Amino acid sequence: MAKRLVILAYHRVLDSPDPLRPGEISAGYFEGHMRVLSRYFNVLALHDASRQLLEGSLPSRAVSITFDDGYADNHRVAWPVLQRFGLPATVFVATAFLDGGRMWNDTVIESIRRIRGSEIDLRDLELGRHAAENDAQRVAAIDNVLQQLKYLEPRERDMRAAALAEKADGPIPDDLMLESSQVKELSESGIEVGAHTITHPILKSTDTASASREINGGKDRLEEIVGSKIRSFAYPNGKPGIDYDPVHVGLVREAGFDCAVSTSHGAASAASDILQLPRFGPWAESPLRFGLRLLKMYL
Repeated sequence: MAKRLVILAYHRVLDSPDPLRPGEISAGYFEGHMRVLSRYFNVLALHDASRQLLEGSLPSRAVSITFDDGYADNHRVAWPVLQRFGLPATVFVATAFLDGGRMWNDTVIESIRRIRGSEIDLRDLELGRHAAENDAQRVAAIDNVLQQLKYLEPRERDMRAAALAEKADGPIPDDLMLESSQVKELSESGIEVGAHTITHPILKSTDTASASREINGGKDRLEEIVGSKIRSFAYPNGKPGIDYDPVHVGLVREAGFDCAVSTSHGAASAASDILQLPRFGPWAESPLRFGLRLLKMYL
């Protein structure tokens, strides 16, 4: 097989399946994935794997495991599984949401979960009117609202999400993200901590100065927390040319990162840009399908 690096992109690892988060993997599936990786693949820390990619010394069936955003269940659910199988991983953290913060997309999901009734009327927020008689309709409403908000200017995006939260019948959880102490604990245990900006903006929706502050500020804060250099970066949302462009790649280079990952699908090779490595989102796939799909990426 070709010497390629498959980088896996997870976000949350839920205690149990959530019908309103169908794309997120639950603990049982995640454990199945990790079992397959430990038996049949060579799992490397991302920073080490990126260096070996440059050097041409990757082992066959090389894989790196990453998590985006900095969810608390990365520590509570995923980390014990990683420890059990002896697998390294990288957790990319958006620093503004540490210690009781909440990402705008989670505000949307948890608000729509808590709005009672068979219809959700968001026309006053210019977000439409949505059927909500069952989980499938609420998932459709969530997807629609997320798409409407995602590419707004970050301040406007966050204001609309906050206004949506005021419609919820009940409090929105404020314990979804990692605590700073948990980030430090993960780092001290050997889990790599990577930067993911401060507030997770779509970089192309911000001016260059703001993008630079986001990239460097997130890195600086994480270095304060873990007490060591942050070497890896993940572009928010991560689609090349849509969510970030060559200007932002230059800013990542200037910030001193050794490697960076996108969400462009595929496996990295010697020809890949070390600051735009592709990643693969396995989501809730059965272990067999997961393993077979990974193997095809080396062909």
